[in-house]
Amino acid sequence: MKKTKIIYWTFTILLAGFIGFSAIPDILCTPDAVKIISTQLHYPEYFLRFIGVAKLLGAIALLIPGFPRIKEWAYAGIAYDLIAATWSMYSVGAPVSGLFFMAGFLVLFAVAYIFYHKKIKMEQAS
Repeated sequence: MKKTKIIYWTFTILLAGFIGFSAIPDILCTPDAVKIISTQLHYPEYFLRFIGVAKLLGAIALLIPGFPRIKEWAYAGIAYDLIAATWSMYSVGAPVSGLFFMAGFLVLFAVAYIFYHKKIKMEQAS
């Protein structure tokens, strides 16, 4: 039980940190974030602030104990965000190194999600 919780919290904090810190430039509409979303990925600029707020709320939801339904929705939203970002990068011809970078975060997400469910099953069994 202790090992499962340690792995769960380690990967969840890393995932929430990545998602939360990546949301800040989006919310603030920094020039680099605008350049990536508009020029490179060809999304409208108004999408930037929306996705930033959604990512920040998702990161917060992962860290707050309890609220399993909200946490499931946060995991779903983060999965959609990571998959869409990876696909968008692939679609515009991003270098393979960028795709491997995103694949690493998809693995981080998968481990956090798998151990979230292992933790829940262990708590229900106790």
